[in-house]
Amino acid sequence: MPPKVSIVVPFYNEEDNIQRMHAAIVAAIEPLRLPFEMVLVDDGSKDRTLDLAEQIAQQDPRVRVVQFRRNYGQTPAMAAGIQVATGEVIITMDGDLQNDPADIQQFLAKIDAGYDIVVGWRHNRQDKLVSRKIPSKIANWLIGKATGVPIKDNGCSLKAYRASLIKEIPLYSEMHRFIPAVASIAGPRIAEIKVRHHARQFGQSKYGLSRIYKVLLDLMVIKTVASFTARPLLWFTLLSLPFGFAGLAAVGYSLWRWMGSDQPLALPIAGSGVIFLMSSLILVLGGVLGEMIYALGDMREDQFARLTGRVSREPGRVEERR
Repeated sequence: MPPKVSIVVPFYNEEDNIQRMHAAIVAAIEPLRLPFEMVLVDDGSKDRTLDLAEQIAQQDPRVRVVQFRRNYGQTPAMAAGIQVATGEVIITMDGDLQNDPADIQQFLAKIDAGYDIVVGWRHNRQDKLVSRKIPSKIANWLIGKATGVPIKDNGCSLKAYRASLIKEIPLYSEMHRFIPAVASIAGPRIAEIKVRHHARQFGQSKYGLSRIYKVLLDLMVIKTVASFTARPLLWFTLLSLPFGFAGLAAVGYSLWRWMGSDQPLALPIAGSGVIFLMSSLILVLGGVLGEMIYALGDMREDQFARLTGRVSREPGRVEERR
């Protein structure tokens, strides 16, 4: 039996698009003869989007609606849809009809070929040059350099995931664009395919240059997580070095001045040096604590595997022991 597919679509003030999107998804999926569902997430819309979504759900039992009381943003809406989805394969896409549901078949073919994440690449993007295309190219280059996962179009919402993988990835802020980078810790197989991209015909775009600073901050978080998840002591030690050097310099200068002359000990400088040294020590001890927590987590996972008769044979996958 083919795997069930869940299509997650967040909406915010898309009353002109939601019915058209539903019809386009149905037209693209039904010919494939696959069991599927649609999870429509209303992100606190102020127009008739929610009412129309509920009408669609009443007419089509394959549609489920998730409602937010206020606007939280695309990533929380997408995360909520992913968590309630019941399919073995989860496909995410925008609700503005710029993504083409007809491309879903390509994503499912890649998943069937053994890939865990399939990312869409809007190679002929129909967006404004200055406010959308140029910032996107710069962001994609920075993300690729920082994370080591060279995705050409991280901002494309049209992606496919194995549910067992994506449901374990925490999403917040603008993190949906960093899913391949975060998931790379588990060693998944990632593919990128060209997809069609249409100019927006109805409604107004919710994206702009105001999100750049959020993306940059999230990039710093992802770089930290991806690089130091398994090595917290190294990360905390690197953070402690500036404080350690500053503390040694301040204390050393105070002692040199006190011992080499008749001047009294410079208590403000020496006190500042002691504070810097203690801060450095606390950071190192925090790294040691992180190492202990990480090691304890591995031990408990191994114990759980032995108790349940299951063993992890590769990152991100658990198989029954025969």
